[in-house]
Amino acid sequence: MKPLKAFDIQFVGLKLGKHVYEYDIDYKFFEHFEYDEFNATNVKVVLNLEKKSTFLELNFLAEGTINVNCDLTNEPFDMLVNTSFDLVVQFGNEYNNEHEAILIIPHGEYEINVAQYIYELIVLSVPSKLVHPGVLDGTLDSEILKKLEKLSPKQKDIKKDQEEID
Repeated sequence: MKPLKAFDIQFVGLKLGKHVYEYDIDYKFFEHFEYDEFNATNVKVVLNLEKKSTFLELNFLAEGTINVNCDLTNEPFDMLVNTSFDLVVQFGNEYNNEHEAILIIPHGEYEINVAQYIYELIVLSVPSKLVHPGVLDGTLDSEILKKLEKLSPKQKDIKKDQEEID
C-alpha cells in the first residue's frame, strides 16, 4: 500500500462541478519526502477541485503553523503559514509538468496524486531567513543574543575607524 494514498484523487467518477478535499498535514507527511527542516507542523490544506469537461482546476489553500528554529538564535518558534496555489490539469498525449501552473497528463489517466504539490506549497511558503519574532521586537531573552550584542562593534568604534582611514 502506498504511504501517500490518501492524496490520490480519482477524478474519473466525479461529476462535473466543484469538489472539496481537506488534508491535515503533520510532521509525518514531511518524513515521506525526507524533509526535516521543521520541528513540527500543524497545517490544514483545503483543495478546491473544479471538474470541467476538458480539464480540472485545482486551488490549494494552506493555513496553519510550522515550528522552526530561528537562524540567529536557534530558538524554536511557531511561524504562521497562509498561502495558496492554483493548478490546471489538462489532458494530452504524454505527461508534462514543465510549466509550474499547468500539468498535462495522458488521456488514459484516472487519478492524480496531489502530495507533491502540497509539499512544495508549504516548503516554498517558508522564507529563506527565519527570524524569531522576539528578536525583531526585542522581547526574546536569549544567551546567544546577549553574546552577539557583546561581540558586535559599537557605534563609537565604527566612527573612530572611519576617521583613521585616509
